[in-house]
Amino acid sequence: MGFFEKLKNGLKNTKDALSGKLQSVINSFTKIDEDFFEELEETLILSDIGAVTSANICESLRKEVKRTGATDPNEVKGLLKNIIAEILEGDNSLNLDTKPTVILVIGVNGAGKTTTIGKLSHNLKSSGKKVVVAAADTFRAAAIEQLQVWTDRAGVDIIKHAEGADPAAVVFDALQAGKARNADVIICDTAGRLHNKKNLMDELKKIARIISNNLPDSRVETLLVLDATTGQNAVNQARLFKETAEITGIVLTKLDGTAKGGIIIPIKEELNIPVKLVGVGEKIDDLQDFIPRDYVEALFAE
Repeated sequence: MGFFEKLKNGLKNTKDALSGKLQSVINSFTKIDEDFFEELEETLILSDIGAVTSANICESLRKEVKRTGATDPNEVKGLLKNIIAEILEGDNSLNLDTKPTVILVIGVNGAGKTTTIGKLSHNLKSSGKKVVVAAADTFRAAAIEQLQVWTDRAGVDIIKHAEGADPAAVVFDALQAGKARNADVIICDTAGRLHNKKNLMDELKKIARIISNNLPDSRVETLLVLDATTGQNAVNQARLFKETAEITGIVLTKLDGTAKGGIIIPIKEELNIPVKLVGVGEKIDDLQDFIPRDYVEALFAE
């Protein structure tokens, strides 16, 4: 199955929810008037696109309707597709332009950090890159063992300490190992939950300092892993993490198990953080690059 087919299948629940409601609105109106826009905005909000982003989309749509002279509600779908695709455009690719590049993976427990690291390691190794993984989530019981299982499956090196060890020390050792082994990418897991936001902030700052001191010329991708099934809560998580970390991209997991895949749109529109990777299944090769046009086409596929 090709990537687009996987994405289309993964977004099926979201597409059914959004397209079904959208078509119902279109069928209810014979002209594009203010009542139509109100109904459309409500439909977008109910599709987990959020109040702010839904209002912005409808405002852009008003301008496009005026510019194009559209009068038939059926013309709205094409205009909407373009508006949403434009919102999502940005720096959607992983930037791996230094050797090594460091990928810092952050997010709450249960969002899918461990599986994301395993799948990302597999993808990178499959493309010919040498990968070293730092098991720096030393607080959660079994986190290290679970990561070991995934790195074994992906066939990449793992650097680990005992449970409860200092995460920054694990990252330091992984950076040294990465340099010694001529790694292309060093992926660092981090704790998903510390006692409070200050602890989390301090821990991430400490790790960032160690990376900066030891690999000052390396690019650092900080990827926030979010669970699509949590809907608007994922947007709130992104907002909180943005206060504590320089997030360069989002990984949205479990798209295949939810009708809330529309949250990709407010994450980019409201927080200006690009989605870089999406998880559309449980297999090791089910993590794929996020391509805005493909997402929009899959979302509105007939």
